Amino acid sequence: MAIKRALISVSDKAGIVEFAAALAALGVEVISTGGTQSLLKEKGVPVIGISEVTGFPEILDGRVKTLHPAVHSGLLAVRDEPEHQEQMEKLGLGYIDLVVVNLYPFAQTIAKPDVRYEDAIENIDIGGPTMLRSAAKNHAFVTVVVDAGDYAQVLAEIRAGQDTTLETRKQLAAKVFRHTAAYDALISDYLSKLLGDPLPEKYTVTYEKVQDLRYGENPHQKAAFYRKPLAEAGNITTAEQLHGKELSYNNINDANTALQIVKEFSEPAVVAVKHMNPCGVGIGATIHEAYQKAYAADPTSIFGGIVVANRTIGEDTAILLNEIFLEIVLAPDYTPEALAILQKKKNIRLLKLGEASFTKKQDAVITTVEGGMLVQDSDSYQLSEADLKVVTERQPTEAELKQLLFAWKVVKHVKSNAIVLVADDMTIGVGAGQMNRVGAAKIAIEQAADKAKGSVLASDAFFPMGDTLEMAAKAGITAVIQPGGSIKDEESIKVANAYGIAMITTGVRHFKH
Repeated sequence: MAIKRALISVSDKAGIVEFAAALAALGVEVISTGGTQSLLKEKGVPVIGISEVTGFPEILDGRVKTLHPAVHSGLLAVRDEPEHQEQMEKLGLGYIDLVVVNLYPFAQTIAKPDVRYEDAIENIDIGGPTMLRSAAKNHAFVTVVVDAGDYAQVLAEIRAGQDTTLETRKQLAAKVFRHTAAYDALISDYLSKLLGDPLPEKYTVTYEKVQDLRYGENPHQKAAFYRKPLAEAGNITTAEQLHGKELSYNNINDANTALQIVKEFSEPAVVAVKHMNPCGVGIGATIHEAYQKAYAADPTSIFGGIVVANRTIGEDTAILLNEIFLEIVLAPDYTPEALAILQKKKNIRLLKLGEASFTKKQDAVITTVEGGMLVQDSDSYQLSEADLKVVTERQPTEAELKQLLFAWKVVKHVKSNAIVLVADDMTIGVGAGQMNRVGAAKIAIEQAADKAKGSVLASDAFFPMGDTLEMAAKAGITAVIQPGGSIKDEESIKVANAYGIAMITTGVRHFKH
């Protein structure tokens, strides 16, 4: 069959005049509505108004124009079904062979910081998705286009054979249903959040593909990178890549982990991450000083890692960064001199996050399980003075308290069971992902070696008994921060008191599995 009649109604009009003109030149009758019709007429494209087809005016400020049997019968009629043919002929209805529709800009509307509820609702498209779904359902006979990127292919096929191929129509129909599903998911998410219902009875999410990845966690796994339609600045999905190879699956995961840690700090901070755990975190008066501490925290593990800074990287820091192999460097920005130095290495990925990127964002955390998924709030809890409770005879000194709070910000991002040792505004030992807390403490203390003496310790969860405190005391650790809440808290407190360790409980656990 040949495409003889097209219905065009688009909100995003990029490329539509050229496409419609090309269709008209091929002898296709073009039907249109509202603003699209006006634009095509203005540009000299022959066009028929939708009211001429339906015999009914556009009403209710354009809310009702294509919701009519003359439109949907033309889309849904099964062309090789004699009964359908008979009904269409009897009622004087014509077929519509091609539908070109994109939807009201709901996402762009709700992205405005001052959007009114009434404006958001007004930008929920009804007629558009209905036409798209009708045409996509009947793709055996109807071509449906929702993406301007498909205009060229559709035109090429019509020129070659007067119609598109069935395979193309199937692909375009699948794209339509993905598009309308995403559109509805965005609307339901907006309304659910507005009503304070982040975990409704049906949980729908939608993401847009950023890029295909070479492979996933391992070379035999396929993978792609997606972002939320309304992703705000300050995350890995919106970062600008200035230099280097394409990001990998593991690069993205590690970079995201590093970014979440560095967002904990308002002062100049640098975080180095390897395999989803921090291997070095440092703070200082400048980024140069903070990086030196992050590097000194674990000069071995940082090799091949990810480094994130929360201030612009200058020439002095770039010189140090350039001395070792790093997969990625992320920062709000780079001075021209720093960029010139770092770009000397062909493969290092340099990402720019923007200056306003280090505010905390609260996203839902989604984890898939076989047959389902788990959804939870992100762990964005911030300690207040009211949370802190000194449970030992000795109070921490002001210097110890500063280091304890630093350690607490880091330990919440370390895989459980987690122990972090800190001294002089830098991590000196990190014990991650162990099956018991003593094992995590042992790793952290062994890594710290002689630096453990006089350091402080943070634990992501309570001590089930006093053995971790015994180990800490023998290493010379002077202060501890931990959630508390164990039935054996008194045992740990007794050990701490025996060794003169100051211990603070927070009442907040930070498991990270």
